[in-house]
Amino acid sequence: WSSDVCSSDLACAAGLATLDVIRDERLVEHAAQLGEETLPRLREMKARQPLIADARGRGLLMGVELRRPDGTPATDEAEAVMYRSLSLGLNFKVTMGNILTLTPALTSSREEMGTALGILETSLNDVRGH
Repeated sequence: WSSDVCSSDLACAAGLATLDVIRDERLVEHAAQLGEETLPRLREMKARQPLIADARGRGLLMGVELRRPDGTPATDEAEAVMYRSLSLGLNFKVTMGNILTLTPALTSSREEMGTALGILETSLNDVRGH
């Protein structure tokens, strides 16, 4: 690397090492596969959870849109679900006021994803009062 591309040899080495791990451990392929397995599970959850209007995503970037029965965005509920989930050990953010944005680590396992989905469903139930 030339100095105009990367001002620190250490930063460049760290970046290249990270790219090597992503390639060598096939993390992009893993993320795609885990996402393909998880999205249907979120859509199944939608059938049990009246607040879920849609579940969409690609790879390990997923959004769960919450709406009230009257079709309005469930902004207060989304925030409550986020904080309840955080209290149970699951961290995510809410975007656009009513979309739970799930971005698990590329190294997440199937078991960890199952645990995360369980926490999400518990949080949705708790916010609904069940």
